[in-house]
Amino acid sequence: MAQRDPLAAARTRAEALRTAIREHDHRYYVLAQPSIADEEYDALLRELQQLEKDHPDLVTPDSPTMRVGGAPVKEFPTVTHDIPMLSLANTYSVEEVAEFDKRVRATLGNERPAYACELKYDGIAVSLIYDKGAFVRGATRGDGMRGDDITANLRTIRAIPLRLHGARGIPRRLEVRGEVYMRRADFDRMNKERGRAGEKLFVNPRNSASGTLKLLDPREVARRPLLFTAYFLRSEENMPATQTACLDLLRKLGFPVSEQTRRCSSLEDVVAFWKTWEERREEIPFDIDGVVVKVDSLQHQEKLGAIAKSPRWAIAFKFASRKAETRLNSILFQVGRVGTVTPVADLEPVFVGGSTVRRATLHNEEYIRALDIRVGDTVVVEKGGDVIPKVSAVVLDKRPKGAKKFSFADACPACGTEIFKPEDEANYYCENSRCPAQVRERIRHFGSRGAMDIEGLGEAVVDTLVGGKFVRDVSDLYRLSSQRAKLEAVDGWGKKSVQNLLDGIERSKQQPFERALFAFGIRHVGESVAQLVARHATSLDRLLNMTREDLEEVSGIGPQIADSIVHFFADRSNRALVERLQSAGLTTKVKSLPKKAGTQFTGMTVVLTGTLKSMTRDVAKQKIEERGGRIASSVSKKTSLVVAGTDAGSKLDTARKLGIRVVDENAFLKMLKT
Repeated sequence: MAQRDPLAAARTRAEALRTAIREHDHRYYVLAQPSIADEEYDALLRELQQLEKDHPDLVTPDSPTMRVGGAPVKEFPTVTHDIPMLSLANTYSVEEVAEFDKRVRATLGNERPAYACELKYDGIAVSLIYDKGAFVRGATRGDGMRGDDITANLRTIRAIPLRLHGARGIPRRLEVRGEVYMRRADFDRMNKERGRAGEKLFVNPRNSASGTLKLLDPREVARRPLLFTAYFLRSEENMPATQTACLDLLRKLGFPVSEQTRRCSSLEDVVAFWKTWEERREEIPFDIDGVVVKVDSLQHQEKLGAIAKSPRWAIAFKFASRKAETRLNSILFQVGRVGTVTPVADLEPVFVGGSTVRRATLHNEEYIRALDIRVGDTVVVEKGGDVIPKVSAVVLDKRPKGAKKFSFADACPACGTEIFKPEDEANYYCENSRCPAQVRERIRHFGSRGAMDIEGLGEAVVDTLVGGKFVRDVSDLYRLSSQRAKLEAVDGWGKKSVQNLLDGIERSKQQPFERALFAFGIRHVGESVAQLVARHATSLDRLLNMTREDLEEVSGIGPQIADSIVHFFADRSNRALVERLQSAGLTTKVKSLPKKAGTQFTGMTVVLTGTLKSMTRDVAKQKIEERGGRIASSVSKKTSLVVAGTDAGSKLDTARKLGIRVVDENAFLKMLKT
């Protein structure tokens, strides 16, 4: 009788253990129906760990043993999202949701929309990539275009399947998005344990989840009670037709998906769903802050498209903010990087919506007058979207005797320059571009993570650099090496900290052009808009010569943003500053996408209209840009080609009137292959 191969037996047993552990994970973390005791589960896991230790060749990337956490990393690599992770527009009123519904119906014409309504988890959005059914990459949202690769940390979350259920028929590559969060009870238990150990306590579950995902040691992440829920599925093949069907498929693939969802055929149904969960939000064992309303049909979503920051087919219908009463001790003034003078409430500390609030926005002079806010008043503090604190009302019955009406400042609190208010605006401004508060804020913004991401340029360092007159504007940062000796003499600094700062400044020169453009601090130009403008302009030199009309051709850029960009670069001092930064070596060109040889798209401006059956619009845009073409959102005399899918609208009519070449989807696919 032949002897059995020990390695083959070990391989068979290991695979049986993996299958059993995956099933138990699914039953426990997804279905909430555990079928064995914790001791039995631990015994299975220990046996698998021992087998893989004895036979290292048996270890697979999707083994449950990979969840325990690998070696710490020095930093997270940056990855680019296949599809931008846009943020949602927010609303708190039924009227604004009705306006959203009206815009959707106007765009869809005779097609009646249905809505998929889901609870809005108060967690951290992440993207998961699966290849051939295996989890291969996980990332944070980041700036929407790029995020941190936190695959090792996400592997430790047992609610995230390392291998999808029922691999047959699953697209080779698919993306799943969802929310990482903590249950309130788990958070409280963890905080008690940290308190007993003398460790710093976390503020709330969301901040705790966010901080955990940023840890560089996956072994520490594995100890935290993180959970996951899925709400998004995309692939270039075998896609369901609706968001509701996507949620059903996610469940079948082994993902936890919220049971509190509803397909609504009318605005009234949407509002009823929102009201139900606003009243019952405390019944949910984790924090929610509203309802997400999505157009259910994916074809309709494609037709509706997106603006620079958010999709036109979805909206976050937030719950009323949590409120608390406290005393207003004084009113302070802050000066922003563009000179905006903003009143801020200095409050008696109060716990609101999961954190202690000491400062809250008062918006502007008119807001203070409208509410008749006075120092010494008892005020109502609430968190807009449960995040940003603001003073929303005054408790007049508790007003102290002798409380005086508030008078707005007439001079900048930082430099003493007289402040002014434009006729068409509510804010006051300090016009002194050398104002130390403005300089500080501009440098902080310039070095922030979303901009040039200069390591070592924290708030205290900026205060020292500006206060010590080492820098007068951001371009002086790139000349700091000439003052090395003086910097090393600053109390508490020394050679190492100075060298780290200088190294961070030098590395910032490699940041892409869109980061630099955002770092300039142009009004109304956030990260998403900077990416759109940089991608369209391709270089700073070209951007400097663009007109308002040129900028408005960019999808998502309206008159206000276009005016702001043109006005910024028309200013002599701004232009001189940008030229100094360019001379310092900053990246002022978009890195070229790999071009396909023999392309017909090189130098063409292409407009996409209607729905493509073979690919999403984002994939079509990518293919055109890879082949040297540029995408425009509207048809004009500068348009070279219009690609018309099904249900093409007014853009097709405009193209025909202007005599611009139009191709259907079949002709477009042939062009891609040429």
